[in-house]
Amino acid sequence: QVHLAEAGGGMVQAGGSLRLSCTDTGRTDSSQHMGWFRQSPGADRDREFVAAIGWSGGFTTYGDSLKGRVTISGDHAKNTVYLQMNSLKPEDTAIYYCAAAKYIYNDYKRKDEYEWWGQGTQVTVSS
Repeated sequence: QVHLAEAGGGMVQAGGSLRLSCTDTGRTDSSQHMGWFRQSPGADRDREFVAAIGWSGGFTTYGDSLKGRVTISGDHAKNTVYLQMNSLKPEDTAIYYCAAAKYIYNDYKRKDEYEWWGQGTQVTVSS
């Protein structure tokens, strides 16, 4: 059973950095692909793709919102993925969710590709 535990959220001033982590504490082989999404404040906001990594070959891909300011990396032996975010802006304020999938069939950026989700960690960027 995959269980995703996120850490590293918090409050930071604009221009600052944060590193989020997500560990599959279930320690199964199911989480072969891990990604990050975010949901900004507002009832009509959807979860937006941030970045993802595939353990086989270390493939990475990024969404447009944080591109150039974010790096995803991971330690497969620890079943842990990291999201390093730099030059943060107030509009980056959101709940950041970790997600995992055994297979990606079409597109890493689609929420419905991921079977397991963490509870989310709040990131607040003050101006």
